[in-house]
Amino acid sequence: MAMPETFEQFARPSHDGSSGNEGDNQSDFGISEEERKKRIRVLKMKAKKVSGKVKNSFKKKSRTRNDHGSSIPVDDDWEKEVVEAVSTFREVLIMENLLPRKHDDYHELLRFLKARKFDIEKAKKMWVNMLQWRQDFGTDTIMEDFDFRERNEMLQCYPQGYHGVDKAGRPIYIERLGKLNVDKLLEVTTLDRYIKYHVQEFEKSLTIRFPACTKAAQRHIDSSLTILDVEGVVLKNLTKPMREFIMELQKIDNDIYPETLGQMFIINAGPGFRLLWNVLKPFIDPYTASKIHVLDNSYRSKLLEVINGSELPEFLGGSCSCAKDGGCLRADKGPWRDQSLS
Repeated sequence: MAMPETFEQFARPSHDGSSGNEGDNQSDFGISEEERKKRIRVLKMKAKKVSGKVKNSFKKKSRTRNDHGSSIPVDDDWEKEVVEAVSTFREVLIMENLLPRKHDDYHELLRFLKARKFDIEKAKKMWVNMLQWRQDFGTDTIMEDFDFRERNEMLQCYPQGYHGVDKAGRPIYIERLGKLNVDKLLEVTTLDRYIKYHVQEFEKSLTIRFPACTKAAQRHIDSSLTILDVEGVVLKNLTKPMREFIMELQKIDNDIYPETLGQMFIINAGPGFRLLWNVLKPFIDPYTASKIHVLDNSYRSKLLEVINGSELPEFLGGSCSCAKDGGCLRADKGPWRDQSLS
């Protein structure tokens, strides 16, 4: 769906540049504290009304499948209500000094609203927690400050990486969980450093990969397609430390980078993994679960429905080898790299 003109207008910054402080420059200094509190009360009432409208609309409107695998209402009224919801959410955050310039982006605000089913108060709580977490973790400078020099050694015991784009223009992330060797991983790095690397890669996606894919596809891209290869994963390998490690990464993804998963294909899922999936699926949000496809070793045709063979590594049934770059999972192939080399 093309972004309406109002989306583009909203995405432009509306700052007057009067202050260099990202947290303070959005306050209205010309009003009293009493007036500010009054405006916040009015905004909260408006937010509650708008949230109700969008959620009711979401339930009532007819749905269709789009070409990216998600189910969305296709209705002009729905679009207007979504724009209104994001605008109101933005007003609430500005009034409460919760919208730094770095995060004043229509699509980022929309992702948090989607994650909380357009409940503006719940989305605000999630937003506040995100800002605090980023400050505590040092996320804003992690791309410059953190050097994961052990990356090559890590990839030998935990193969993963971004490689190419799908037919919708989204970056493809591939992870071979079945080849994870936790003991060897801990010989070359620590869990804390790996988590920093994980966050750093997400930041690269937000600031480099998604914008490059957006430019290449000429449509907004802010989600990825994930291929999770679980060949060799059995229940006995999922030790408590490993489960806790995976859950911590999952929590970061869900809480700090919500709605960035476009689709996931879990491949080479044997009976043991399918049993585990059947246990876990009821605890996963139905909308998120609808994006996840669990396949056995006959996955190639399904992947080729959404990914061109030239963008798929040979070990997944495609035609790419990235031989000059030491293999596909080391190449970081994609529009983001093409643009940096041009």
